[in-house]
Amino acid sequence: MTPRNRTTVAGATASRGAPGPGARDGKKTPMMEQFWRAKDEHPDALIFFRMGDFYEMFGEDAVTASRELGITLTKRDKDANAMPMAGVPVKSMDGYLLRLVRGGFKVAICEQLQDPKKTKGIVDRGVVRVVTAGTLTEEDALDARASNYLVALWPRSPKQPNGHNGLAWVDVSTGRFHACDVDDGGLLDELARLAPAELLVAPEAFDPASPQHTEVQRVYHARFSERDAWRFDREAMRRALERHFKVRTLAGFGIDDDSAAVPAAGALIEYLEETQKAACTHIRRIEPSDPSRHLVLDRATRSTLELVETQRGARREGTLLDVLDGTRTPMGGRLLREWLLAPLREVDPIRARQGAVAELFDHPFLREEVRDVLGEVRDLERLIAKLSTGRANGRDLRALALSTQLIPALRKQIEGAGSELLATLHERLDPLVDLTDRILTTISDEPPLTVRDGGVIRSGVDAALDELRSIAGDGKTWMASFQASEAQRTGIANLKIGYNSVFGYYLEVSRGQVASVPPEWIRKQTIKTAERYITPELKEFETKVLSAEDEAKELELRLFDELRDELQSHVERVLETAHAVATLDALASLAESAATNRYVRPEVDDSTRLEITGGRHPVIELSSTCDTFVPNDSHLDADPQQGRMLAVLTGPNMAGKSTYIRQTALIVLLAQIGAFVPAEAARIGVVDRIFTRVGSGDDISRGESTFMVEMVEIANILNNAGPRSLVVLDEVGRGTSTFDGLALAWAIVEHLHERVGARALFATHYHQLTALSERLAGVFDLSVAVRESGDEIVFLHTIVEGGTDRSYGIHVARLAGVPAEVLTRAQQVLATLEDEAEHLEPGAPVEAVAAAPAPKPVNDAAAPKPRAEGQLSLFAAESEVEREIRAVALDATTPLDALLLIKQWQDRLR
Repeated sequence: MTPRNRTTVAGATASRGAPGPGARDGKKTPMMEQFWRAKDEHPDALIFFRMGDFYEMFGEDAVTASRELGITLTKRDKDANAMPMAGVPVKSMDGYLLRLVRGGFKVAICEQLQDPKKTKGIVDRGVVRVVTAGTLTEEDALDARASNYLVALWPRSPKQPNGHNGLAWVDVSTGRFHACDVDDGGLLDELARLAPAELLVAPEAFDPASPQHTEVQRVYHARFSERDAWRFDREAMRRALERHFKVRTLAGFGIDDDSAAVPAAGALIEYLEETQKAACTHIRRIEPSDPSRHLVLDRATRSTLELVETQRGARREGTLLDVLDGTRTPMGGRLLREWLLAPLREVDPIRARQGAVAELFDHPFLREEVRDVLGEVRDLERLIAKLSTGRANGRDLRALALSTQLIPALRKQIEGAGSELLATLHERLDPLVDLTDRILTTISDEPPLTVRDGGVIRSGVDAALDELRSIAGDGKTWMASFQASEAQRTGIANLKIGYNSVFGYYLEVSRGQVASVPPEWIRKQTIKTAERYITPELKEFETKVLSAEDEAKELELRLFDELRDELQSHVERVLETAHAVATLDALASLAESAATNRYVRPEVDDSTRLEITGGRHPVIELSSTCDTFVPNDSHLDADPQQGRMLAVLTGPNMAGKSTYIRQTALIVLLAQIGAFVPAEAARIGVVDRIFTRVGSGDDISRGESTFMVEMVEIANILNNAGPRSLVVLDEVGRGTSTFDGLALAWAIVEHLHERVGARALFATHYHQLTALSERLAGVFDLSVAVRESGDEIVFLHTIVEGGTDRSYGIHVARLAGVPAEVLTRAQQVLATLEDEAEHLEPGAPVEAVAAAPAPKPVNDAAAPKPRAEGQLSLFAAESEVEREIRAVALDATTPLDALLLIKQWQDRLR
């Protein structure tokens, strides 16, 4: 466990200011006292200490920054124990800041709070912001199409094992703030969905007896920002929330005072106030999140179905999101991603989205017009967040206004919409004409990057500003006239006027013409090729011009700050409109993908049916490696009397079993986000959870083998799936011995059928499982069709009714390039085993295989060892273990009991 209040990400840890080389025993200057004061206030952060045009770091902070950023490490003086220091230019600070935060460090920005030009002695300094992984707002640091969540977790009490955990999360860059109560069973799923960039926790509050709490600490420990438990005090946090939202009760947000989310949400708000050094006014409300209203997807399922990133390489390309996301705004892209990770469970909201998608689908010209306008809209959510946190510049405000200027056009396009959702969006789109006009009439067309550079405010906005600009502007004309008149008066043809920060404006004369300089000029500087002079007249005008320029910039800054303050009153209106724009964008994107990829509107209801005609895999059908995708039907029904509850799917490897079961799950998921689906027709009875177990992999960090990982995921499915769930399993049991795997697969199918009652697809290489369709009313067989021609076979990728007893493994091995002699030998062994297995003669198959021609061993060590006397052959006569197997009452045996029995039998047979 890391020390309290210490952020650790990807193994990196922020220095705590422990006395290092040249620490506090160095010179106690007033400036260094300011630094140590900042360090004491933020011991877990690196201090960026503003000194003129640089941010300097001292002590261990400097050592860390030098190592992480590759910048030069120096010392304040020549003493052996001198304070190490390193610095980065103010203008390029953002890039360095981002590298440190991505490396897992907190960074406290300690700014100069006074203008050095107007201050005698040392300027005041103070921390104006603490930047962490969860509080980043810089555009370059964030994925425009994904949320960056700061999450707070308040675990349930160990005294209340059936209680709820409190979760709250916010994207500081947009102001979207959510909270919910979640039980232990759903905690990891919610965290996996949120993928927190930073997680606020009080480690001592975790229940050591809770496997879920233990897992949270294992998986997310690197993202922890640890807080003391008292910072989650319920009453104090309730008051913090009421203070921030300026309300007397949280009931208006739909949150009860006794909700587990209150401590988490309050702790989140207080952390933001600490790090942002201001009230985040763009966080205007808490949006309660109810996990029971959404289809639940656990971590394994999100990964298996490759919804937002691929399993290999964690890429966006090749995911379902990549296929669907044709959004034209960043906020629309973020919302569509949210929809994919949290599909709906209730029929009415699903149908409402479908209606909006259908209207945009049926009217291609309307869809194109809407998407064209959306393409010009900037990220309203993140722009308004920058405004609220005081970090918006002139360009940001102009971008905001140019975007809000388009809202009336969007409203007009969906005016009179037939679908209820589009009509609602029309009402939620605030034209914001007053805000747009206020900004565009105040901010110049091409504002500079920094407000202090001047030129942000338009001419005509403020008379005093115009006058100061006129004086400063006239100064350039005067300078040109003065230069020309002095050159003519003195005869110095190459006379120049220049400026530097040491002594201001000067006249420069080349060495060859110094003799022509009049006596009233005052020499100020000698350089290699010229002499520089000043005159009383020049200095008098300089004072007037520079004073006007400085006053103009100060006045511009004040006018800009007043505008920003005025716009604060419009934040809620802009955020409401931004969310409506994002929703319209996401709906239009779904309609566009449906039109482009030939999707159909599915019928969604509360039945237990799942009927898909001509279903296709939405990602694979668009893959460059797929020439022609073969559609297939799916028909499941949770009613066992229909005989279609659980399909046992057998067939060759590489024939498309995994594609088929995944596409079924994806079509259900698409239907429940309100999208159209890749099929000829579909009827989907809503599901509450989708479970998948596809593929295999070790979890080295936990010391778990492939088979153990598989069994953990199977246990999760069997313990949490219900009659409304969809279960998709592929090749369960292949991580262990043949008989162990077959026994487990058999027992799992029975348990799903008898105890769970979920709709399920069970792809397997155990052909023996096809016998279950004769024993269990809801089990039926499917297989993948194959066309045989001599020794060659063709995979047809068509799913047909009925089972199969062949997997064509040797043919697949041939396609993979296995050496011919290995394939020949495998064919010999297979033929012998199949022939002898048919007769079940005791001991014969193994001995016959041993007698078959075999490759000559390379050396004696590689020669096969003789079978020990009494060793069991593959098909030995019935033993005591076999009799025990036959005697097991499968209906009364849990999967765990079955696993223990198999282990006992295995030990006795060894």
